[in-house]
Amino acid sequence: MAAMAHQFSKIAFTPAVRTIQHRMGSARAYEGRLSGDEPTGDRLGEDEMAFIAARDSFYMASVGETGWPYVQHRGGPAGFLKALDETTLGFADYRGNRQYVSVGNLSGDDRVCLFLMDYANQARLKIFGHARVTLDPGDLAKLSPLQYSGKVERGLLITVAGLDWNCSQHITPRFSRDEVIAGVLPLQRRIAELEAQVAALTGNKIAD
Repeated sequence: MAAMAHQFSKIAFTPAVRTIQHRMGSARAYEGRLSGDEPTGDRLGEDEMAFIAARDSFYMASVGETGWPYVQHRGGPAGFLKALDETTLGFADYRGNRQYVSVGNLSGDDRVCLFLMDYANQARLKIFGHARVTLDPGDLAKLSPLQYSGKVERGLLITVAGLDWNCSQHITPRFSRDEVIAGVLPLQRRIAELEAQVAALTGNKIAD
């Protein structure tokens, strides 16, 4: 079997990074990710697609003409970032504060890095890609979430260059409003059942 080179690692593990890995004693653990000609970690599988479909936000980094990175938070209904196929992501870009830093950066350098966080389950997915703006009506219709009132200004299509799952270490569990509501719903139902039982036993209605 041909050796497989992990595409995310090939991008991220620059000579400077490898120098630090050697110095800190972790270089050998990652050697297998850099050897071979057959790529891996460059396509979205079922796990990645399901994870992406459940996200209601992510972070996207781009690079400006000054060389400084810029990180922007993107949010919307769960699944607004869409896995169109195993190598393509896309989302509708809504009007915000109209600074257009990310869009401007992409006009000179199409490279992006996405960070997708699942705080509740302490999981994160990192994706390197090449992004391009689309104004095609067909693309915008495909990318726009249903029943969302924001004004779509453009669509962004991202070709996946590499992806990697991070370990859960140091991810603080946090929960969205919808996750909290779903979590306490069984408790609310059980409380209602117990109140009904008490009322039946005592002949009194439990006050709301």
